[in-house]
Parts: sequence; C-alpha cells; structure tokens
Amino acid sequence: QVQPVESGGGLVQAGGSLRLSCAASEDTFSTYAVGWFRQAPAKERECVATINQSGGTAYADSVKGRFTISRDNAKVYLQMNRLTPEDTAVYSCGVASRKFTIGTLDAREYGTWGQGTQVTVSS
Repeated sequence: QVQPVESGGGLVQAGGSLRLSCAASEDTFSTYAVGWFRQAPAKERECVATINQSGGTAYADSVKGRFTISRDNAKVYLQMNRLTPEDTAVYSCGVASRKFTIGTLDAREYGTWGQGTQVTVSS
C-alpha cells in the first residue's frame, strides 16, 4: 500500500476549526477503510474517526458532534470544529490492513500509517 500523507495541522485557539487531509491513491480509499488517529504526549494512540470503502463512518465518543470524516476521490478529510486544548495531539491517518473491513475504531485493524500532522489548540 502507498503510505498516506497528512496535511492541514497547525495552531488554533480553543473553539476554532481545522480541516486535516489524508492523501493516498484512489484505489486505496475504494478498497480499504481509513481511520484518523491521534496521540498526545504520554498517552496511547486513540482512533477518533473512521470511514470505510462504502462511506460508512464511526466516531469516538470524545469527538462525536464536533468532528466529521469524509472522502473524495483521493483524499480523506477530518473536519474538526469546536476544538479544545484536549484535542492537542499528532494526528495521523491509518489504512486498514485488510480489504473491505467495516472500519472499526480498533487501531489493530490498521497497518499503514502516515507521518502525522501536529494539531495544537491553545486555551
């Protein structure tokens, strides 16, 4: 699989918004589920949102109602609204290891990762 490439991170004030992008091949997104993950210092990696090849989505409780995952031909996006300092982390996208999975929030389902993009939310 082609390694995905993330972009769109940055510094934003609490209450603000950011949109992250994850670029890979069209074949990837039509075949594999993709998840957005985040990892803050001294914390475990957390899956915040997933989208499968059929467009089905799933969200962690911590971001429901604030984050939206979507997809077009060759990118998966994470629209993040009403950001809080607790959202500060390195965000990366992961591609499922097997084709046509449902796209759960379990990180063990994903095997190809991007380098990540830093999101910092100031109070």
